Amino acid sequence: MFRIAHLTDPHVGPLPRPRLRELLNKRLTGFFNWHSGRTKAHDMELLAALVSDMHEQEPHHIACTGDVANIGLPEEWSTARVFLEGLGPPDRVSFVPGNHDAYIEGALQGLLAVCGPWTEDDGGALGKFPYVRRRGHVALVGLSSAIPTAPFVASGRMGRRQMEATERILAQLGAEGFVRVVMIHHPPHVAGASAGRNLTDAKRFEAMIARTGAELVLHGHNHIGSVATIPGPHGRVPVVGAPSASSRGGTITHRAAYYLFDIEEETSDAPRIRAQLRGLKPDGTIGFLEEVSLTEKSGGIKVTFRPERRAR
Repeated sequence: MFRIAHLTDPHVGPLPRPRLRELLNKRLTGFFNWHSGRTKAHDMELLAALVSDMHEQEPHHIACTGDVANIGLPEEWSTARVFLEGLGPPDRVSFVPGNHDAYIEGALQGLLAVCGPWTEDDGGALGKFPYVRRRGHVALVGLSSAIPTAPFVASGRMGRRQMEATERILAQLGAEGFVRVVMIHHPPHVAGASAGRNLTDAKRFEAMIARTGAELVLHGHNHIGSVATIPGPHGRVPVVGAPSASSRGGTITHRAAYYLFDIEEETSDAPRIRAQLRGLKPDGTIGFLEEVSLTEKSGGIKVTFRPERRAR
């Protein structure tokens, strides 16, 4: 059995004090958004407690699907590295960036220059997407949907080159018999987010998965726990979004939480994946919240998901 913990959108703070010239762009709106609401919504003590609980569950690997930064200030890059170091060493933590990590032109390159080891692929390349990390019978595939956008826009895009490379990689990993776990920040399905916040090439992503398949897709961005499915060549593929790992407010689906996935090796025709949600409870403690169905059915009923049959 291989256990993956998935957290996202920590929005690590506090926000450094920017110089005036650093606010003469999109950062200005982000700076005011942080001080008018985000600084209260994202609790760093809660984030630390969540990470502590996650470590107690002894995952074999941790997936962090973006938005470790807020407005792309250079001072945020070192803070992001400290956060990733707190999650674990680069060989046990996989990171993919979000829209806040690419807030303005050049911000993503600066972040990856500091945090690149958490994106290192099996061949040793840093900060290149897609990347692949094979861990036992599981292969983690890291994608980037992070692009700089205009003020009040938070959309993402993979682009044709990355999409085509991902399709080749997933097809090869499937032929080799790996359980394929795809990591991306933006919800990659067509109905995953509204215009201006969506993955603009989600339709192409869905078509690619319909041809190649995957066993699990993980994302963030919406700050809400969710399960959707999209067609694969031999069955539905679960697409799971996690809440913000530092969010204190909202309903149970919005409060800080993370997922645990227990992935068994194939015992008959497919691997078994069991999922649970852990996070902020009504009494203010961190702990188990519910078993999670990976078939778009809610209600806290324990469900074992059997993905498509994979070639050996």
